[in-house]
Amino acid sequence: MEVRDEPISSQQPLAAALISDFARVGHLYGNDPMKLDSWKARAKWLDASVRERIDRKAVVHRLREYNAKYNHYEAVARSLDRLEQEGTSVIVGGQQAGLFTGPLLVIYKAITIIQAAAEAERELCRPVVPVFWIAGEDHDWDEVNHVYMLSGDLQLNRIRARRQDDIRTPVSYTKLSDEEWSRVISELAECLPDSEIKRELLAELQESVGGTLTDSFAKLMGNWFGRYGLILMDSADPELRRLEAPVFEKLITRNQELRLAYLEAADQVRAMGHEPQADVAEDGVNLFYIHEGERLLLFESKGRFGDRKGIVSFTPEELVELLQKHPDRFSNNVLTRPLMQDSLLPVLGTVLGAGEIAYWALTKGAFEVLGLQMPLLLPRMSFTIVDSTVQKNMERYNLSFGDVKTGLQAKKEAWLAEQVEVDLDRRFLEVKSAFEAIYEPLISELGNLEKGLLKLGATNKEKITQQMDFLRGRAKDAVTRAHETALRHWDLVGLSLYPQDKLQERVYNVFTYINRYGYTWINTLMELPYRADGSHRLILL
Repeated sequence: MEVRDEPISSQQPLAAALISDFARVGHLYGNDPMKLDSWKARAKWLDASVRERIDRKAVVHRLREYNAKYNHYEAVARSLDRLEQEGTSVIVGGQQAGLFTGPLLVIYKAITIIQAAAEAERELCRPVVPVFWIAGEDHDWDEVNHVYMLSGDLQLNRIRARRQDDIRTPVSYTKLSDEEWSRVISELAECLPDSEIKRELLAELQESVGGTLTDSFAKLMGNWFGRYGLILMDSADPELRRLEAPVFEKLITRNQELRLAYLEAADQVRAMGHEPQADVAEDGVNLFYIHEGERLLLFESKGRFGDRKGIVSFTPEELVELLQKHPDRFSNNVLTRPLMQDSLLPVLGTVLGAGEIAYWALTKGAFEVLGLQMPLLLPRMSFTIVDSTVQKNMERYNLSFGDVKTGLQAKKEAWLAEQVEVDLDRRFLEVKSAFEAIYEPLISELGNLEKGLLKLGATNKEKITQQMDFLRGRAKDAVTRAHETALRHWDLVGLSLYPQDKLQERVYNVFTYINRYGYTWINTLMELPYRADGSHRLILL
């Protein structure tokens, strides 16, 4: 295996500035994650702010119960024992519970969390454990219900799980039937080429599915990362909700202060020339209420909290009373989730993607409203896997990763043109120009004989030029057929490294690579050096 740095520019300027120009965005984020002094200061603040968080032992007790069900590794038990002790902090990161764990970036986020925790422990000489926050409270089913696989015939296949209804239920509460699980596994099996490990892989997957996407997600992530001590937690866990009730009460009773903090931060982001990456509504409550299984976003109107459709409506006092009786009916939105995370765990740092870093820029003031401080924001590490066949094709056609990312189609067309002795576009243009030069005067002369011939001549000319274009197209098709194998090489490079005009990690699922390289492939990635700057690397296998 060879590893190469491959810098790519972030599409999120705030995320890029967090790493390379912190002075410009420090007022949005608090502490510079690239400086050891920031880590030390955060650790010191965690020691002094124990009372601002939910009881540590109660949280660990519930995490023990949850991980015993999905993630029962000795290393996880040791992590939980350490977390129970005062002075232990966590590196945490999260993601929605996607089908078959979703795109590769989920795997890379888990690796970053584990490695960042180990690095922090070395630097600070104090215990730090890794935690993966499964965002099971999210209800965007269409975002998590599918994966993409590249088939042997270079087709991008989408495997999609179907639920029984369209109610906006949290993913952790949305069960799939056994028949539906069997169907999506069968589709996956069809997409995966035969390999030495395929049968074992499918058997493990069969044992890991059932129930909700979150159930399956937790089992798979536990299988792969439990040995590294990665603690799992589900944000929609009803038992955690009971522990979180006091924080939800603060979010309700101090909603006006929180809302103003979010609005002020959004204005600061706009003043820098950027658009906020999360909706900040003038009347937003930034909480969801689950009514008859449906997750409803709340807004304030005339002193009452309700949804836009008018399905529910409560006074703040009524909402607090409901909270005491039914904490499982309450759920965070994208702006309050960071506050709940910091209230629940002693967060030293949180691992985020570029888009997440951008919307966290809206939360610093909200942390302060609740007497908290924003944790260190750590960019997720980014990789692109390049197998040996793709490497050979890139070398054969002199392609760089930059070519694949920004100009592959143009380079392919230029290469194809070079393979033909005749410049078809130029020759056909010459013939067409010569024809028009001869034919136009003739049409004019015929028009002098009879007006009808002028129109007929113009129609005839158009038909002849159309036939020329048709012949040109057929000639180009002949060239393509003559170089069909080579063009498949080009397509394989593009589809492997930059499918759908996106980084590979945002599209393909991990089972593509486990099927090809075995389970040790994840272990190999775990051995790569940690990068705090979230830089992108090519992994040549």
